[in-house]
Amino acid sequence: MKAAKRLFHLHGLHKVTMDDVAKAIGKGRSSLYYYYKSKDEIFDAVMDIEIREMLTAMAKAIDTVTSVEQKINAFCVAKLNILREKRGFYNTLDMGMDADAISNFNQTKHIHHSLIMKQEGILLNQILTHGIETGELRAMNEKDQETLVFVLLSCLHGIKREMAIENNFERIETTVNTLSHMVMYGLKK
Repeated sequence: MKAAKRLFHLHGLHKVTMDDVAKAIGKGRSSLYYYYKSKDEIFDAVMDIEIREMLTAMAKAIDTVTSVEQKINAFCVAKLNILREKRGFYNTLDMGMDADAISNFNQTKHIHHSLIMKQEGILLNQILTHGIETGELRAMNEKDQETLVFVLLSCLHGIKREMAIENNFERIETTVNTLSHMVMYGLKK
């Protein structure tokens, strides 16, 4: 997976072949086909690792603090820092693709994005539920909690996009502090 990720990063997903991956790991193509049926399966496996690493880092950041506001803040800062660190990899994936390939790749990105949103939503729901149980947050029904999670994740994606467009991630801490404070101000008892 490390070799495949490196190849995807250097050449883009479109230009990397099963032969390239097999050569990079010093194996024959038939050995690679034993484990993976296609380059797309390899890419999915690479993305599964990326997602798992991101979620693990976010969970560790959350575990280092105690209050709900601190946990929301840690979640957001960790996510934005991870995305900043990995954006070089993500930005090169569609390199060399024609319109049809980009269209197909966008479907793949949508699938991975949905998986990330779901897993991040689980983490945020745990934070909010804990806050409600400890009395830090006012009680809310399940639908309101799901909507809040969606809003928070959407805000983060918008913040990440704007910082990427500006190529300036210096304001991660202050931006997230403002966001988490606004959330807590609206939710505290």
